[in-house]
Amino acid sequence: MTESVTQELLRLNQKLLDSIANADWASYAELCDPTLTCFEPEALGQLVTGMEFHRFYFQLGPAKTPHNTTMASPHVRVMGDVAIVSYVRLNQRVDADGASSVRAVEETRVWQKQNGKWKHVHFHRSM
Repeated sequence: MTESVTQELLRLNQKLLDSIANADWASYAELCDPTLTCFEPEALGQLVTGMEFHRFYFQLGPAKTPHNTTMASPHVRVMGDVAIVSYVRLNQRVDADGASSVRAVEETRVWQKQNGKWKHVHFHRSM
């Protein structure tokens, strides 16, 4: 694995996280395979397949207060045309009263090289 592949995957993953924070559906959809699968707290233990479940949250709009998303301690493993990016996602927010908070979630995201481009194909997120 070359350093440039690692950096590309970390850049794409951060772009994905930014698209989520900013409710940028067009960017999110461009980065994801339409058959994306996931396990996440919002799915209550169910395997979600496809994009419609996620679109609902994007339609709520971006955060109305200042926010920041950081990947802490990221680890990238590339296995041919598949890569796994694991990290702790730190979400910093300021509420309407000016109080700041941080939430940490553990995430593993799977990327697959398709037609020369990395696509996000699966993730697992835990609180």
